Amino acid sequence: MGAVERTDVRFDSHGDECGAWFYKPEGPGPFPVVVLCHGLGAVREMRFDAYARKFAEAGIAALAFTYRHFGDSGGEPRQLLDIGQQHEDIAAAIDFVRTLDDIDPERVALFGSSFGGGNVISVAADRDDIAAVVAQCPFTDGQASGGTLGLVSTLKVGTYAAADGVSRLLGRGPVYAMLAGERGDPAMMTAHDVVEGYFSLVPDGMENDNRVAGRIGIDILFARPGRRLKDIDCPVLVCACEKDTVAPYKATAKYAAEAPNAELKSYPVGHFDIYIGEPFETASADQVAFLTRVLKP
Repeated sequence: MGAVERTDVRFDSHGDECGAWFYKPEGPGPFPVVVLCHGLGAVREMRFDAYARKFAEAGIAALAFTYRHFGDSGGEPRQLLDIGQQHEDIAAAIDFVRTLDDIDPERVALFGSSFGGGNVISVAADRDDIAAVVAQCPFTDGQASGGTLGLVSTLKVGTYAAADGVSRLLGRGPVYAMLAGERGDPAMMTAHDVVEGYFSLVPDGMENDNRVAGRIGIDILFARPGRRLKDIDCPVLVCACEKDTVAPYKATAKYAAEAPNAELKSYPVGHFDIYIGEPFETASADQVAFLTRVLKP
């Protein structure tokens, strides 16, 4: 394994800056590069360093960034999740890495996990300049994910979404729902393993803002990025969790089966298990092998 140099960088996305880490492999370039896109309301500090280092140790440069409105990235109001804006941030990240020294601009890949998995599917489907895609435990179907909330949480999230929509029309600040909660909470994720799993990804000592502007609750319900898998021209690796309580496996497997360029790998774990321990080692090894193979010059 080669040494990895990590540098703090920032890049512009529509007038605001996104905070990021750039990982440069050891040795001479030009290197292929993978842009890492995190999940629902998360930040890059939530285990993305581990993935980026795996890629960089294998000779693939990496950029792990945080979307606008979250973490150390710019954007007001805070904790606003807008799907279209996140797609813009990914496009800005792609443009940014292509300006860096020792990077091969023809070998840019995307890695997305959870909600970020849905984002990279959508972005890659609309472009012809992406060399490869890895979608890990991807959000593929809003109705399937919405069905995991339970009736009480669904009604509460709907109420917060409506209130946030009205507040927005009146020019006021967001009405916030929770990101991760217990069953019955007004949260975007409420399955039995969510609280323990989600917060296990937060590094010790890092302050976590467990809120999101409620309007995303409606957008999620109608989003089906999995439908775009079949429109991606480059090789795609879908890493799906068979016991996923947030992005149900059945929907993801169905979309992957319909996509001619997609390869599905399944793991007998839950949504948050794949980020840590042996499931992480197994999945990341599969991802490194895939990217190494398809990004050869």
